[in-house]
Amino acid sequence: MATAAKSLNRLHFSTDIAAPREQVWRVLWDDASFRDWTSVFAEGSHAVSDWNEGSPIQFIDPSSGSGMSAVIEKKRPPEFMSFRHEAEIKDGQVQPPAAWSGAHENYTLTANGDRTTLTVDLDAPDEYRKMFEDKFPQALQRVKHLSEARSAR
Repeated sequence: MATAAKSLNRLHFSTDIAAPREQVWRVLWDDASFRDWTSVFAEGSHAVSDWNEGSPIQFIDPSSGSGMSAVIEKKRPPEFMSFRHEAEIKDGQVQPPAAWSGAHENYTLTANGDRTTLTVDLDAPDEYRKMFEDKFPQALQRVKHLSEARSAR
């Protein structure tokens, strides 16, 4: 039985942050700041996971009960996190694997002295490309703001 080819686009986003990468790492993955910067995508967004490499993770939009089910494929604090998306969540239920299955979302933090370059590479189906192109730069600006504000304390 032949399967339809996935139509995934590799998207790339990057920002330079005036904070050490350990600080940026904490902003990305600590629950309160994760909820803050991901609110750009959907208010109240959060993740459900133990945040260990190899563990499942669900990215949830509580207003719609939708989101993504993924696995933390690689975790190398404070330099790299990779999620492998497995399925969509709709109305609180994990759906059968579809276009997103096997898509990756990678976060790379590169130290540049006391600054950090945060790079995000992700695979997105055609129907989500424009949304990510609009929202991810805003989300990275929020990470930048939170990281630099904490670094200034």
